[in-house]
Amino acid sequence: MQFSQVVQRVPRFLRSFYFLTGSAFLVWMLVFDANDLLKQYDMYAKWRELQAEKEYYLNNIEVVKKDRAELLSSPELLEKFAREKYIMKRPGEDVFILVPQEQE
Repeated sequence: MQFSQVVQRVPRFLRSFYFLTGSAFLVWMLVFDANDLLKQYDMYAKWRELQAEKEYYLNNIEVVKKDRAELLSSPELLEKFAREKYIMKRPGEDVFILVPQEQE
């Protein structure tokens, strides 16, 4: 069987210049281009991750604003917060920190 006979068996539309050019363009865009499918998927996954982080931080901002408003409204709460979180003390006081022993 000669090459020309093999070519004749391929349907005509598959031998078309436009089909071959379009196919080559499609392969180039999907595989070889700088923004190929793999890169697009990675960028989409990163975008979803950043959106989740954005939601977390927006929710966290609301919690911090509420805590800040509470602390600034009462000097007793502010002192309690400073003592518990930052281990602050008044002059002349001794602070003992009890750390639970870890189980082995």
